[in-house]
Amino acid sequence: MVDDITLDATDWRILAVLQRDGRRGFTDLARDVAMSASAVTERVRRLERAGVIRGYAAVVDPSAVGLPITALVRLRYPHPDYRAFHDMVEVTPQVVEAHHVTGEDCFVVKVLAESMPDLEAIVARLAALGPVTTNVVYSSPLPRRPVLRG
Repeated sequence: MVDDITLDATDWRILAVLQRDGRRGFTDLARDVAMSASAVTERVRRLERAGVIRGYAAVVDPSAVGLPITALVRLRYPHPDYRAFHDMVEVTPQVVEAHHVTGEDCFVVKVLAESMPDLEAIVARLAALGPVTTNVVYSSPLPRRPVLRG
């Protein structure tokens, strides 16, 4: 959970740099935002403690690891108990995102698959929970964007 924290312009500059390069060292980060290394280190630690920075991760190209098919699957879930859905996505590594949404559908999940038969099997498991609509992604002109101050 994110604590109440007010971000200033320097915090936003730090966040922008770290989202581009999470491996950036404190010395280089300090230079990027015109601060001392000790001051920038304390800022980053404060952002981590407050839950603004939740972690650091490698960005993996799915195609490079044998998962060239991306699909968005919308699920209408007719039951008020979501346990079966949560259990299913928990044990399905090809489901890389799941969002509970408003509207006619209850969930939108992002699936990475190695083949169309693989995608079909995953969608069939989701469809056992309720009606689904599947959209296969042709391309992603904006696959990932950093969170910036609007």
